[in-house]
Amino acid sequence: MPYLQVDDRELERKGGRFTASEIEGQPALWQKIYEMISGRREDIGRFLAPVLKLPNLRIILAGAGSSAFIGEAAQGLVQVSTGKLTHAIATTDLITHPKLHFQKEIPTLMISFSRSGNSPESLAAVEIADEHCDQVHHLLITCNKDSALTRRKLQNAFFLVLPEQANDQSLAMTGSFTGMLLAVLLVVKLPSIEALRASLDTLVDQTRYLLTELLPSIVALSSQSYRRIIFLGSGPLLGIARECHLKVQELSDGQVICKHDSFLGFRHGPRAVVNPESLIVYLFSADPLVALYERDLSIAIDQDGQRVPTATWNMPLQKLDNSVLDITLAHYHDGPNELSFIGAAVVGQLIGFFQSLYLGLMPDNPSVSGAINRVVQGVTIYPEIPVE
Repeated sequence: MPYLQVDDRELERKGGRFTASEIEGQPALWQKIYEMISGRREDIGRFLAPVLKLPNLRIILAGAGSSAFIGEAAQGLVQVSTGKLTHAIATTDLITHPKLHFQKEIPTLMISFSRSGNSPESLAAVEIADEHCDQVHHLLITCNKDSALTRRKLQNAFFLVLPEQANDQSLAMTGSFTGMLLAVLLVVKLPSIEALRASLDTLVDQTRYLLTELLPSIVALSSQSYRRIIFLGSGPLLGIARECHLKVQELSDGQVICKHDSFLGFRHGPRAVVNPESLIVYLFSADPLVALYERDLSIAIDQDGQRVPTATWNMPLQKLDNSVLDITLAHYHDGPNELSFIGAAVVGQLIGFFQSLYLGLMPDNPSVSGAINRVVQGVTIYPEIPVE
């Protein structure tokens, strides 16, 4: 069976079958996640509703690598939905500097994201939170029902294990990233989850269009040589831009150096990284006010004389002179789109996948040296050293 319009035998030979099928399978996966969470509404609500009523509750969104970027993308939306102060903090930071991040006397809901549930940081962060908070509640979102994390006997904890299709077998997180991001947004809007059905349908339709009608253009864009690829986004799309930058860098085995930033932040120094051998990917916001700021930067870069090629995700104005790809999706700016931003992650996945093939790598396991693995290795968790 062909995935991403690539012959199955060719995918098998090039070591990309898992990655291709996992990217392509995301719309169906999102529908399954919606149905699963909707069906478990009472169970989730029994755990979550009392926690969200706690005065002064603080929420921490925790994960490592791509799982940390889920928290970055979701942070503001979770805070708005719950009315609770929310921070996205990587488990890699929580482990090395717990005293800088945990507030002992403040009730804390720690929402942990982990594809495998087996990484050392995911396991240790939960225990460290218990040690450093007087009152901590755990919502653990994972894609592996047989993980070490799900076998832990934890107090005040709820495990949300996503459908098996979310448990990517390839090195790079694709469906697991978007699936866990969708899951946390649905969970914090659980009382009104039915109202999100239209937005989910829009996300599914937009992404299927991207994976079919727009795919040849993305393949052409991605089957070229770039020294650098830069992804820009604002608000929740800043976290998506960071995930896109990692996805291309992972799948190209570091042969393409990638960057990410916000549109406004990019003006303050990081713009120096751009050269004519770069590609800039603009992930435009559906918020019309935010898009004005984003438009101004994109026009300034378009007119700066370097003629840097750019690609746009839902640009709210005329085509840029140096644009080589414009991705325009129906209803992005005027439909039920609370969830539509999730689909921007698929752009980075596709560019990374086809760059991997273009560079002669195996997308399912692109690390030639073995320096990166599906589950991180070589991390030793040390006990805290008492202060004398």
